[in-house]
Amino acid sequence: MALINPHINFNGNAEEAFTFYKSVFGGEFAKVIRFKDLASPEFPIAKKEENKIMHIALPIGKCNMLMANDVPESMGRTNENENRSKIVITAESKEEADKLFNGLSVGGQIEGPIGDSPWGSYFGCFRDKYGIEWIVEYDRKK
Repeated sequence: MALINPHINFNGNAEEAFTFYKSVFGGEFAKVIRFKDLASPEFPIAKKEENKIMHIALPIGKCNMLMANDVPESMGRTNENENRSKIVITAESKEEADKLFNGLSVGGQIEGPIGDSPWGSYFGCFRDKYGIEWIVEYDRKK
């Protein structure tokens, strides 16, 4: 079965956001590539963007990877309040769902508090302090 791994664009704060995500999920970054690592005469990098993130990856669980990059100013800005889709986390327990929801939502906006849903799962949704939308769900039946 193919895996689906979310990839997020940031306006220069990818490293900050991923350090925060790492503090909640745990683990270590699988890869961090900065724009300066790719600089060449054919691909010049502005001094103010050389330490920005070209690619960062954080393993989540056994098979998933959360990835991101900073969008260089020369390419425009990402609208951090647009609906960029939601990242769905399927927790293995109610306790894990609470931990992830409470950790990731710090400083953000809770759109649906975590709790029992009408469809039978334990569910909550929010926009984190970086503008990323998350859904955390635990389904006892799965």
